[in-house]
Amino acid sequence: MRPQQTSWDTVRDPSIEKATDAIVRVDVTTICGSDLHILRGDLPEVKPGTVLGHEAVGEVMDVGREVHAVRPGDRVIVSSVSACGHCRFCRAGMGGQCGEGGGWLLGNLINGTQAEFVRVPFADNSTYRCPLDLALEDAVLLAEVLPTAYEVGVRNGHVGPGDTVAVVGAGPVGLAAVVIARIYSPRRIIAVDLSASRLEAATRLGADAAELPGRLIADLSEGPGADVVIEAAGDPDSFVLCTRVVRSGGHIANIGMHGKPATLHLEALWRKNVTISTGQVDASSTPWLLDLVTTRRLPISQLITHTFGLDHVGDAYEVFAHGRDTGALKVVLHRE
Repeated sequence: MRPQQTSWDTVRDPSIEKATDAIVRVDVTTICGSDLHILRGDLPEVKPGTVLGHEAVGEVMDVGREVHAVRPGDRVIVSSVSACGHCRFCRAGMGGQCGEGGGWLLGNLINGTQAEFVRVPFADNSTYRCPLDLALEDAVLLAEVLPTAYEVGVRNGHVGPGDTVAVVGAGPVGLAAVVIARIYSPRRIIAVDLSASRLEAATRLGADAAELPGRLIADLSEGPGADVVIEAAGDPDSFVLCTRVVRSGGHIANIGMHGKPATLHLEALWRKNVTISTGQVDASSTPWLLDLVTTRRLPISQLITHTFGLDHVGDAYEVFAHGRDTGALKVVLHRE
């Protein structure tokens, strides 16, 4: 990988480098919006030639001598976050901020999951045993999409009973936020996007209203405002829209990865007592979300719209990058 360029190459299989590592044979992985940010050059720390991808489900093939939670033969969800488990951040459930060499490593600082095999650092805290009767496509959403929507969106936004919730950006994470927010009995959920197909998906997944930025948003801006606004687009204009829609005393939970500066209009916000939160997923909620998925309390299967073999990764990136035209939400890659 290098900015604006992808290729499908043969690379050396990973091996155990540290005693806390596991080697996982990837059965299914995904393409994420952050992969597109990398290709645009928004994350210059990602070195050319890095294997992308940070979400996967697969079989453990080998483990280091200090790995005790999983063993060869186990089917596991590979978390997007590698957590050491003992630093101050990990003990506080903030694995994304791991201070001992963890955090977002896969597909960022080390080779990731869009390959036949992946080395998973800190495997005891970065893999979760996956029930064999759980569909691979559902399971892989627990690697990042669902924890991000919950932790950075719904939980940080303090969604509660009777709230009006606006979700700006109806991509996979925004739609997952719609699904999870429903658990907390909000009064209504409004989804906003520029894609008609994504607005239709938002309605199917539980949004009470879904529209292009228009009358509903104007009504919120001119009226009482939304209790919680979840920014899931990663666009400067969408962030400004969120600041206009939120009510006094409300919450803006920023999920989207911003590759460009966003304007913070303090001249309009300073007196509104608004709380703005940002964050990288920690994935500490994955076990709880796994329980919700296995007991069918989260209708998530519709988030997967396209599947490809790993050897068609170029086609998969093309479809995902033009999601507004192709209708792509989450694109999954299977090992052939």
